[in-house]
Parts: sequence; structure tokens; C-alpha cells
Amino acid sequence: VGGMHAAEGILTARGGMTSHAAVVARGWGKCCIAGCSEIRVDENHKVLLIGDLTINEGEWISMNGSTGEVILGKQALAPPALSPDLETFMSWADAIRRLKVMANADTPEDAIAARKNGAQGIGLCRTEHMFFGADRIKAVRKMIMAVTTEQRKASLDILLPYQRSDFEGIFRAMDGLPVTIRLLDPPLHEFLPEGDLDNIVHELAEETGVKEDEVLSRIEKLSEVNPMLGFRGCRLGISYPELTEMQARAIFEAAASMQDQGVTVIPEIMVPLVGTPQELGHQVDVIRKVAKKVFAEKGHTVSYKVGTMIEIPRAALIADEIAKEAEFFSFGTNDLTQMTFGYSRDDVGKFLPIYLAKGILQHDPFEVLDQQGVGQLIKMATEKGRSPSRAHCR
Repeated sequence: VGGMHAAEGILTARGGMTSHAAVVARGWGKCCIAGCSEIRVDENHKVLLIGDLTINEGEWISMNGSTGEVILGKQALAPPALSPDLETFMSWADAIRRLKVMANADTPEDAIAARKNGAQGIGLCRTEHMFFGADRIKAVRKMIMAVTTEQRKASLDILLPYQRSDFEGIFRAMDGLPVTIRLLDPPLHEFLPEGDLDNIVHELAEETGVKEDEVLSRIEKLSEVNPMLGFRGCRLGISYPELTEMQARAIFEAAASMQDQGVTVIPEIMVPLVGTPQELGHQVDVIRKVAKKVFAEKGHTVSYKVGTMIEIPRAALIADEIAKEAEFFSFGTNDLTQMTFGYSRDDVGKFLPIYLAKGILQHDPFEVLDQQGVGQLIKMATEKGRSPSRAHCR
């Protein structure tokens, strides 16, 4: 994420249009071409190899994110702009539409840009993107390396003011509009440095003050064969409740602070990767206990909702049970698609072109929502979720 912030454009050898890098870059308005499998990056010699062609550090390349073209040399760039015809068409749509359009925004700057562009709230604020700043990542790594709850809490205490400040900025930008905040979701290893294992161990030992053999042991324990189906989402918050407590406290303290300043705050806390009502119930209890503490400390309350993201097929199948614990549903269609099809969205590019060429699939299911399978799960979850309880589906 730090590298993406620094980059003018992003070109990757792995992944595809719906990989995390591409999705995040799109949200930031950065040009990204993901899954250019012919390129090889030689970090040691700082060159990019494409067949017989060698491009050295400092040489120009130009990219067209819409077409996927990578062009050697410096080309003239055009700023993105809405055509007058499109603006007219969208005004017609606005007059009759029933759907709201909300933004993915992870920082106050993103939230301000979203509001300027007509977003009617934030539908997904990914809190993990708040952790990658140079001033924060060391505290995150100390948390990951922590052996005891006390050590973990000490690191989380360092992160709390950063999270609170970010939420204050987002709430201020979205004054009067809903903000849906997803609790920490990705596998913990994503916060560790990349590269040669010896260098990683040495770097982490220096950063965290933990002995190198202990760092190595911790990394080995974090290693997962398929991390997207592993230790992430609500599984983190259930295993380490202090993590959910810190994030909830940051949200409620920020909401109370902004409310004191006359900002209308509408926070919605979303628990990710839920597959059982017990998982959601555990996290709801933690969040509500923190809310009571903060409201008692501040002397007033903030109205809020707690819900979940339906992204595991089992959650869709038992949505009526999960709805008893949830005040709203969101749908995570990328994860729901990959788990329903059994396709890894980061690896599907190896065979998807063959499937499309041979007519086995008519569309890339990560670009066009599969109505027969994934769509049926969404329909079922919506109907089941609304029928017995107070949950509403967005």
C-alpha cells in the first residue's frame, strides 16, 4: 500500500482486474494494469524484462488502464473527465433511480473526493488501509509479534489515536451521510515486510525488539497455505478481542467528538467474513460493551448500527439466523464469487481466458455478477435476512 501511494501508476505481473491491487487503485483513481504475465522484475539490477526487451530504472513507460496497453516511452496524458453527454444521461438516471451510490473510501482525503463526486455515503471503509503508514506499520508489526495480551494491547494503544483521527476526518467529510466501517479483514502476514526471509527476520527483530529466533517462529506460525481462507476477518477479532475493542473505541470516540462539533454522524460497523451467527454474536457483544464504556465516559450517546458482510456461502444459506444478530447486511461479491465458484480471484487469470475462449463461461464472474449461482445466494440471503428480524440488506 505504501508503494502504491508513492507510485504514479501500477503495473503488476500477477493478478487481474479484480485483484486487491486493481480494486484499491481504482478507488484511488490511480492507473493500474494487473496481471501482465510476460513481465519480469529484476529488483537487484533494477530492470524490467519483457521478452528480449530490457527497461532500466528511470526510463519512461506509459499505461492505458482502460485498455491494458503498456507503451514504451512518454506519452501525452489526458485528465479523467465526465463528458457533457454522460453528465446529462446521469442526471436523467438520478431522477428515477431507487438505488443509492456509495463510495469505497479509507481516508479523509478519499471521503472528501467521494462526496465531491456525488457519493451518498461510504459503503465500505477498509480499516486495514489505515495501518500502512510509515508511522503506524511498526506498531502493527509489534502487535503481530506480541506473545501476550498485554504486549498486544500496548501496540494497539499506539494505533488507537491514529485510527480515531482518521475516523474523525471521514465523519467530518461525510456529515449527515452513513459511513460503513469494516473491521480488520486481511491475514496478518500482509502487514509484514516482503523479500528474503533472513532480511525480514532481521528487520522485524530491530523494529520490534524481539529476538530473531522468536520472530522466525512467529512468522512460521503465521504462514498459511491459503490465507484468503485462513486467519482473517472476524476470526482475528474473536481470537484477539482487544483488536476489535481498539477499533470500536476509535470509532465511537471519533463519532462522539464529531457530534460535539455539530457534525451529524451515522456510523455503521461491519463485521467481516462471518459464517455462523455465533461469530457475529461474539463481535457484536464486544462492540456494544465498548460503546457503553465510551458513551459513559463522554456523557452522551451516538446512534449506530452493527451488521455484517455476507461473503461466505454458508452465511447466505443461514441468513435468517445471522439476521438475528445483524442490523444490516452488505454483500462482498468478490469473496462470495471466489468461494462459490472455488476460483481464487488472484490466480484465475491462468485459465479464465481459456474458459472464455471455449465458451465454458460467457463472462468473467469477477467482472459480471453470476446470476445463476452467486446471484441466487444473494437473493436467498436478502429474503431470509429480511423475513424474521430487523436486518435490512444493502
